[in-house]
Amino acid sequence: MNLVGIFHNDVLLSALVAWLTAQFLKIPMEYLRSRRWQWAMVFTAGGMPSSHSAVIIAATQAIGLHQGYDSPLFALGVVISMIVTYDAAGVRRQAGKHAERINILFEELMRGQMPDEKELREVLGHTPLEVAGGVLWGIVVATLMWSLGK
Repeated sequence: MNLVGIFHNDVLLSALVAWLTAQFLKIPMEYLRSRRWQWAMVFTAGGMPSSHSAVIIAATQAIGLHQGYDSPLFALGVVISMIVTYDAAGVRRQAGKHAERINILFEELMRGQMPDEKELREVLGHTPLEVAGGVLWGIVVATLMWSLGK
């Protein structure tokens, strides 16, 4: 396998650029929401836009642009995109809500005698708006990269 060939894979590049830029966009988006710079957002799951949605939608859009929207690969991309975006907004979001409630319960049980236990991560999933932001960002990045490559 030729590693240089990876850099000529337009679908992979679109997906990676969408993921990386989505992660960095979380910093100013969080600032707009909370008025605090939180540089660690670049390394976290959750937040606006959803990098999970951005990466899979960018790959799917790039497949459509390069292979055609009637190709079997595009159909596969759409199906996988449906699963990933549903998971980002559904299952992972519910896991975050459960972690939040468990942390509250743990605090109530151990009030004043908190051991050195780490809290469960509460920001695991995305709101539907964050997923929509990731979907839109993925489409924009893949389309721009396709346009630049022409």
